[in-house]
Amino acid sequence: MESRNQTMELYFVLKGISDVPELQAVVFFLVLLICLITFGGNMTILLLVFLDAQLHTPMYFFLCNLSILDLSSTTVTLHKVLSMYVTGNNMVSFMECMAQVCIFSWLSGNELIILTAMSYDRYVAICHPLHYRRVMSGSSCAALASFCWLVSLLQILPSMVILARFTCYTSHTLNHFFCDIMPLIDLSCNDTSTLQLLIFTEGVLLCTFTPFLLTFISYVFIITAIIRIQSGSGRSKAFYTCSSHLTVVGLHYSSLICQYLIPIGTIKSNKLLALFNTAVVPMLNPIIYSLKNKDVKSAIKRKFYYFTTRFHPRPIVTLRTITMS
Repeated sequence: MESRNQTMELYFVLKGISDVPELQAVVFFLVLLICLITFGGNMTILLLVFLDAQLHTPMYFFLCNLSILDLSSTTVTLHKVLSMYVTGNNMVSFMECMAQVCIFSWLSGNELIILTAMSYDRYVAICHPLHYRRVMSGSSCAALASFCWLVSLLQILPSMVILARFTCYTSHTLNHFFCDIMPLIDLSCNDTSTLQLLIFTEGVLLCTFTPFLLTFISYVFIITAIIRIQSGSGRSKAFYTCSSHLTVVGLHYSSLICQYLIPIGTIKSNKLLALFNTAVVPMLNPIIYSLKNKDVKSAIKRKFYYFTTRFHPRPIVTLRTITMS
């Protein structure tokens, strides 16, 4: 009978970001502002790359993939947060929760692999510049991006199959603002040892440590090649092309380490770290690439000048006939 009472009904209740009533409006507008900046920044990157022929390069092709991932992960995690504050309904069905866990895990794993592909692109550009066009051709980039999306999907499927079969939970109140796999494991009264081992081997080792190791190896070769450049201006230019990507990589891995690998202790701090990882990081990515990238800033100026000169009314010049007396 006790086991029956613990059996989870087909819904979860999300507690949200904050339980303090006085902070509900502040949290809502803060999340809304983050969403607007994230959508505006990433859509700007996508439109610039689409419209500006000078950005039709492998580096910006992978940057578009990263922007799509940021837009998708923000939508998946924060749409329910905004909906809860507007409607007051903080319930999610079991199937909706499983779908959110699956999509978010897929996007998170794919983001790290895409960042690894971007580091390989920088490695080829700096260490093998004469072979860059051949190695990073359009077909090669498309195949590499497809591989990233497929591998990240295949990686999370076994864990999702096991999680979906869990039927017993100690509570249907999920102390989080979206359905994440670790809070669900904490609530489950099923045997989670197999799932936790699978998450460690596939999630941590395969889709976190392996991309980090490959990215680290790429940058060892990149930095070695930059040091060998004779001129100081050449070294600065080569390092500048990698600075945006290196900043984004550091931001992603540091936030993931703080959220999942370092035991913080309190649920409140874990939720704040999850908010930073799911909302703030996708918002900062396009800002970093815009502020630290000359190509993006130049493309913004070109398109701004193009649209202002095209739609700005030109002055009408009249010719007056001068009669000579």
